[in-house]
Amino acid sequence: MRITVKVIAKVTIVLIAVIFIGPFLLNQALGNRKTNDTAKKSSKENGGMLAQLLKPAPAGDKDTAEQNGPGIPVVNDFEREQVEGHPINVHQVRQPEIDEPFPTKLYGPVAVLREGELGNFEPNEVNKKTGPGDNGEPVYTSMKEKPQADRSVQEYGFNMVASDKIAMNRVIPDTRMTECKYWHYPDKLPTASVVIVFHNEGWSTLVRTIHSIVNRSPKHLLHEVVMVDDFSVKPHLKEPLDKYIKENFGNIVKLYRNTERLGLIQTRTKGAEYSKGDVVIFLDAHCECQRNWLVPLLARIAYDRTIMAVPIVDSINWNNYRYTAQYTSNHHRGIFEWGFLYKESPVPRAVLDKRKHQSEPYWSPTHAGGLFAIDRKYFFELGAYDPGMQIWGGENFELSFKIWQCGGSIEWVPCSRVGHVYRNHMPYGFGKVNPKIPIVLLNYMRVVEVWLDPVYKEYFYTREPTIRGYPIGDITKQLNFKKEHKCKSFKWFIENVAQEVVERFPPLPPNKLWGEIKQKNGYKCWDTLGSQLGGHIGISGCHHYGGNQLYRLNTKGQIATGERCIIASGSQIVYTFCDAMPTGEWEYDQVHTPILHTYQVHTRLYTPSVTPCLQENGSMIRKNIPSTTS
Repeated sequence: MRITVKVIAKVTIVLIAVIFIGPFLLNQALGNRKTNDTAKKSSKENGGMLAQLLKPAPAGDKDTAEQNGPGIPVVNDFEREQVEGHPINVHQVRQPEIDEPFPTKLYGPVAVLREGELGNFEPNEVNKKTGPGDNGEPVYTSMKEKPQADRSVQEYGFNMVASDKIAMNRVIPDTRMTECKYWHYPDKLPTASVVIVFHNEGWSTLVRTIHSIVNRSPKHLLHEVVMVDDFSVKPHLKEPLDKYIKENFGNIVKLYRNTERLGLIQTRTKGAEYSKGDVVIFLDAHCECQRNWLVPLLARIAYDRTIMAVPIVDSINWNNYRYTAQYTSNHHRGIFEWGFLYKESPVPRAVLDKRKHQSEPYWSPTHAGGLFAIDRKYFFELGAYDPGMQIWGGENFELSFKIWQCGGSIEWVPCSRVGHVYRNHMPYGFGKVNPKIPIVLLNYMRVVEVWLDPVYKEYFYTREPTIRGYPIGDITKQLNFKKEHKCKSFKWFIENVAQEVVERFPPLPPNKLWGEIKQKNGYKCWDTLGSQLGGHIGISGCHHYGGNQLYRLNTKGQIATGERCIIASGSQIVYTFCDAMPTGEWEYDQVHTPILHTYQVHTRLYTPSVTPCLQENGSMIRKNIPSTTS
């Protein structure tokens, strides 16, 4: 082979590459291999730790239950939760997270605030006092009318005698912030179908709701009012209602009737199916809409179709129908505690500071459930309400978590306000549904099992220990929806949307014991006896059905029932608010089985009381108490 200049040049280039570039490439290859091996090892370790931490709870409480006899047993959750790992602070546990961003959205036009220039949808309604209840003034019933009024309260949950005195189109006070009058909204807005579900509702409160919707909504934006009768039996809700609607509202109000009792949740879904407007607005059957209530809701959905827009809910007294403003300047929003009781809390400053004007909408983790607006197509894209949820309760959390975790948002809209009559009590039953646990807890469990991460599920079951493992029906469809739409974790929701939940309601320590607190050699149990906050704990016969006789003792010494706590105050044992930190001064002696406190507990004939413990050598002694056990 002839050695030419070209051959020499090629060889030289190869040698240079081997000498100078080769070591660098070799080092990179070894480094990547080492990194991959480390990552695999770390992943294996973390996966094993997480699997151990979040493994399903064992079913073995049978022995404990048998030892304590029939009824509501005393159950020891402490050993089980020690094995599972029950973190007091959620941030101690690493949760798998979906890092993919939500899909990019297309946004519509926005409203503009022009100070001093009345808004383009601002009505000319003026307050006039023409009759009972106008301007939101209270209406009273006489002593002669009281027996009839009391009967109506028992039947409907509010005073229908007072309501019947009030005009169907009464004037109510303008409770909006002054800024609200000067918002200019886009001229082109979606149309609305207002859905009202009712069951055995009183006449005047129902009809006044319809009048306020029709009278205070722009005609070109109100497509229809869809009323759905959930199998009412009251005569006035049959032919008289059909006739009244036809004579007073024409085709704008449409009435449908269920052939069996379905409950509020599923009947609302049917109402949305009947509706034809772009936006579905759900209202309760006993509301009064404020001036220009509709446009601010539609404007937010026109801007972003994945926003649930919620009006501020004013209060209408159930007895005299006084109309009272709620949150006129100090903004609040919906949150929850770990038993999923709905709460409202001041909006964090960081959330408010994202806005330019005080009257602008703001984010909220959830809402009360009765009143809100949502794009109709988006509602069904979300799967509507969970069809496995029954009657009433928990649907607000199910829809809220689904919206937030799957890319939407919830906003409270200060310039939209609707008055709502809060009942004195729930006056009707739940039809054929007859579960072994309360319907609302069954609904909560479906929400928990679908939308909460394992760690957060434990907080709920710590709060409601009696229902763990109760069958809740098939949730495969809901879990598949969550997976297919790559929805975020509950941890993401808490950290990015509902930060104050953990601040106001710190995660609960595991229960050491839960059940009845009864006399060791008797048949009496501690009982709240339905007392109000600050009332004394009483004693009554043990009925083994939980409720007012069900208590939890956690590993930090706190005794609680529901969301309330039991403390010693002076010589009495009192039912009161729980402190922010879930700790207390109670102990349980598993050998001698008394409940112990810094003071000694005695059981009198009707109420337990506390007296100072014996002292020995100047120090306080917790003495065994043979009169009580848990």
